[in-house]
Amino acid sequence: MNIKITGIGSYIPEVKVANTDFEKHVFLNEDGSPFAHSNAIVIGKFKSITGIEERRYAPPHLNTSDLAFFAAQKAIENAAINPETIDYIIVAHNFGDVIPNTFQSDTVPSLATRVKHKLQIQNPKCVAYDILFGCPGWIEGVLQANAFIKSGMAKRCLVIGAEALSRVVDPHDRDSMIYADGAGATIIESANDDSGLLSYESATYSFEEAHYLYYGCSFNKDLDPNTRYIKMHGRKIYEFALSKVPQAMKECLDKSGVAIGDVKKILIHQANEKMDEAIVSRFYKLYDKEMPEGIMPMIITNLGNSSVATIPTLLDLLVNGKIEKQQIHQGDVLIFASVGAGMNVNAFVYRY
Repeated sequence: MNIKITGIGSYIPEVKVANTDFEKHVFLNEDGSPFAHSNAIVIGKFKSITGIEERRYAPPHLNTSDLAFFAAQKAIENAAINPETIDYIIVAHNFGDVIPNTFQSDTVPSLATRVKHKLQIQNPKCVAYDILFGCPGWIEGVLQANAFIKSGMAKRCLVIGAEALSRVVDPHDRDSMIYADGAGATIIESANDDSGLLSYESATYSFEEAHYLYYGCSFNKDLDPNTRYIKMHGRKIYEFALSKVPQAMKECLDKSGVAIGDVKKILIHQANEKMDEAIVSRFYKLYDKEMPEGIMPMIITNLGNSSVATIPTLLDLLVNGKIEKQQIHQGDVLIFASVGAGMNVNAFVYRY
């Protein structure tokens, strides 16, 4: 028995925030000192590295659990199922629901419980819970659904990745331009053919790497030092990702029995365009191959980095033909891969 994705949906917030909207921000170094360059130069360098031109933010009246609910509705409709038949609802996020202009995370009840409530599912045996696994959270949720279904504990799971990172960014940190909001959801069921999940890898590196992404105070020393924002050691994350992700992808592909030449698409967490290109290029070099043109669909240019939502959103847009010059066909082999806070790395090989 195998598992496969039978329904897909995403929610992309309507509020567009362009790079030019950051021109009046007061960006500071970690020690609180001002940048030597103008914001125009800072933003230009940011665009050349990350590939991001704009990102989406949730409007004030919506929260992470709302975004998750909207994506879940679409996935359920796409799968044409009765939501009462869902055995598990797994919601991957990092910061819970955060009300605009506040920084307190609200996770009681869990976001999964809130989604179940919004879906009006009455079945008490539909178990709803959250997972915190950094940006690789949606992939990890799929792997947990795989375990539930193969063990006989479930027949159908709803796995969601949702985040509103705009609520936890430091406006004085240039890294704040990376982050975005969004949600993607998938229905996971058993498969009786040769499609679906073929192999997977998952790992946590915490001996030295645990705090590469962390909660820290603002770079503006005049602000309350007890208020925390998402922070990262960018260079360390870049080097870690290039070291660990290609190897995890290779181990995963080798276990699947699929040849490197048969891989049609690589759906990688939309973290940073240059970093993603470097990861995939290094992966192919492990096979003494060059990265094929068009192998890596990207949506980061207009949607930014919405953490756990990037890969399911990418899949939804790819399946529905909404990514320019990208398409997918039945039988195509895909590699999904992600890296993020923890530091966590995971991947799976999937036949569409």
